[in-house]
Amino acid sequence: MPKSAAPIETRAPSALSIALPPSLSAAATDAEVKRELARLSRRGFLTLTAGGTAAVLGWRWLISRPGENGQPWPFRRALQANEALWGALWDPTRLAPTYALSAASRNPRVNGHLGLDAKADASAWSLKVEGAAAGPLTLSLADVQALPAHDLITELRCVEGWTIVVHWTGARLSDFMARFPPAARDGSAADPRQPERMPPFVALETPGRGYYVGLDLQSALHPQTLLAWAINGQPLSWDHGAPLRLVAPMKYGVKNLKRIGTLRYSFVRPTDFWFEHGYDWYLGH
Repeated sequence: MPKSAAPIETRAPSALSIALPPSLSAAATDAEVKRELARLSRRGFLTLTAGGTAAVLGWRWLISRPGENGQPWPFRRALQANEALWGALWDPTRLAPTYALSAASRNPRVNGHLGLDAKADASAWSLKVEGAAAGPLTLSLADVQALPAHDLITELRCVEGWTIVVHWTGARLSDFMARFPPAARDGSAADPRQPERMPPFVALETPGRGYYVGLDLQSALHPQTLLAWAINGQPLSWDHGAPLRLVAPMKYGVKNLKRIGTLRYSFVRPTDFWFEHGYDWYLGH
């Protein structure tokens, strides 16, 4: 006779582990569970609605505040806090990364044309220096090129998110400031080696002031900040700011003013084109 099959062990299906609200006991009926879930759903909906309404009202309040330089004042305060943070973190020994010559783009991207007059006569260009100890100066490109030349292969960073490696040649702005020093408060020549006597800001403008930026003294004296006259070993093109432009790799590209027409030493923080249009003034990275 065939062996009898072993009895099949049966088990009751295990219940799903559901965390019940404290207001319900494990013995709650289906009707009680439904009522409680409905109550919780209503409460969640009302909470979400209240939170959304508060967010909308808060946003409307923020954007309705009086403006300061292109931003409602609460946003401007946030940008000022960001600027203060970057200022506190500044380290004059920190350098922007540099690259081998082979990494430099052969066709560098152009970052804007604001302030560049396509009809300008390049042969009539000169650099006006204001606030200098020697009084107002009018310099030629040859005057700037008489300073020690430096090559810099580094990134140009745009606030729009793109970067490009560029080969620049120019004079350090710190060397320029030593050769054509600003006037200290007492009218004597200020020495960049004594920054406490220097005007704390430098303003730069295109001819006709179609575009203008302000630079803090720390950034102006940074060893990688150049007054550049060449790109990839060739004179700057019109698109890239001929005949002389600012290269400040510790700042975003919008601070790297092209075709400098005026350089002004200042004891008052100068305004800045994009600062007036809602950006922060410092624009470092």
